[in-house]
Amino acid sequence: MNMAIFIPLLPLLAAMLIGWQGKRLQSHVALIGIVATAGSSLFSFLTLYHVSTQGPIHLTFWSWGQEAAPSLTVGMLVDRLTAVMMVLISSVSTVIHLYSRRYLEGDPGYQRFFGLLGLMTFTILSLVASPNFLVLFLFWQLLSWVLYLLLAFNVSHALASEYARKTLLVHRIGDVSFLCGLLLIYQYFGTFEFAAVFQQAASDPPMIRLWAGSSLELNIVPVIALLIFVGAMAKSAQFPLHVWLPDTMDSPTPVSALMHAGIINAGGFLLNRLAPLYALSPTTLHLVFIVGAGTVLLGASMMLVQNDIKKTLGFSTMGQMGYMIMECGLGAFALAIFHLIAHGFFKATLFLASGSLIQAARHEPKFPPSSDHRPTKLPTGLTWMTGLSVTLLMPLFILLVAHGVLEVPLQDAHGAVIFLFFGWVTASQAIFSLYRLQAVASWKVAGAMIGTLFFIGFVYLWAGETFTHFLYPDPGVANGFFQAAAFPPQVFDGMILVATLVVLFGWLIMYTTARGQKILNPHWVLSIRQTGWVLFINRCYVDGLFKKLGSALLRLAEKVAYRY
Repeated sequence: MNMAIFIPLLPLLAAMLIGWQGKRLQSHVALIGIVATAGSSLFSFLTLYHVSTQGPIHLTFWSWGQEAAPSLTVGMLVDRLTAVMMVLISSVSTVIHLYSRRYLEGDPGYQRFFGLLGLMTFTILSLVASPNFLVLFLFWQLLSWVLYLLLAFNVSHALASEYARKTLLVHRIGDVSFLCGLLLIYQYFGTFEFAAVFQQAASDPPMIRLWAGSSLELNIVPVIALLIFVGAMAKSAQFPLHVWLPDTMDSPTPVSALMHAGIINAGGFLLNRLAPLYALSPTTLHLVFIVGAGTVLLGASMMLVQNDIKKTLGFSTMGQMGYMIMECGLGAFALAIFHLIAHGFFKATLFLASGSLIQAARHEPKFPPSSDHRPTKLPTGLTWMTGLSVTLLMPLFILLVAHGVLEVPLQDAHGAVIFLFFGWVTASQAIFSLYRLQAVASWKVAGAMIGTLFFIGFVYLWAGETFTHFLYPDPGVANGFFQAAAFPPQVFDGMILVATLVVLFGWLIMYTTARGQKILNPHWVLSIRQTGWVLFINRCYVDGLFKKLGSALLRLAEKVAYRY
């Protein structure tokens, strides 16, 4: 199946041609990029079909070491995970190329932009097709540098260049940690190949002493997994390494769309690619879950206080990436990829739409038009109780019915609870949002509610079972991930209970506030909201902490340089 080579090759050839003959080609560079990414997308779909029916594709261009078991190869590994990611990346890139053709028309860097866009597409596609740790790390580095060039695209804008450097520096923190994990892999396993490392780590994991002469030994696998996870945290904007993401909005809107639909997903892909390694370290998975959950809460909270549409979408992405990392920490690796795909397509269209709205607002001072919405009559007690009951109970009822109709054998207890809880929260949030559309006919709202609930319920259960076994078809592999990430039953039940109570309390406050009641909204709640607003509008002061730390390190370096 040599056509897989053309998936990353076509965008690379387009980028090289644009870089070489861009000035002569003028506006035709957009057409070259569109044709290249469209061809890459077509080959991606064909490759996905081939991999689904015939098995993974292993292409080796060069190898070093023993012929039977080389320690390093240069080539491509295209399995189901890679093929799915290639479809996502190439499809989104095609749409962004089409959008950019008119959006950046007349920009002095028009040709340079399409060259960088093709190079970025090639880099991401090559990253997901990496056959081993070393090649993955090399494209991981290239991704940061190409992203820097795209973020600093508007060279006349000083802030864009400053924030591009900030992004590169934050990524360097994760990259240093990733590199340390890579060195440990080669030192203790003697190879960079995925399969060989996974096999050795599972059968005979190396033990290390913390210091010379110590009798205390430590399994090297959790150490490596943790170091690599820090690299994923930086790329996927996990707290506290999220500080670069909100400041990338000075780049062109198509760059934001590509970044939030493809680049920032690198962390989730990395954890999935190394899922067999993380399954050997339950402690690391628990830490992954904690980091992801914290990022969800902080990202969503900071999103609510923004007054800029692109920054609002940026913090929304931070929260969604937290969900994705949290799902990996729960062992739901396939659900994380499903989430990644859905979010990628959705967020790309949101950013492109926001760019159109911003441009329209600049040309028309009265845009958007003022709303003539009038306050509606407050709901009665019966209406309020009915809406609350429907919001909370109907999603759970439909999920259980769908579970029985689809005969989904979610045998693992934690896996079943995870999928049902996510489905319930998502569906309840959707029905609550629809409930607030009081200016719409009630039968339309009710129909939309029922249709949305069934759609979410069936999709979640499909993602929980069919998509999981599509990505990990070997018997017992998916259940093994759930079991490895399983918390003690009491801890897991406590987390679900606390999360449920928090969600219920939030919904009750919003329902009572909508009726003009203050039963569950006393003065102390208002003071907490005000304090939280100040905290989150200042991004929890993490940016300032990083600046102080950087200044301290710079002063220390100057003292050392002066002394020596």
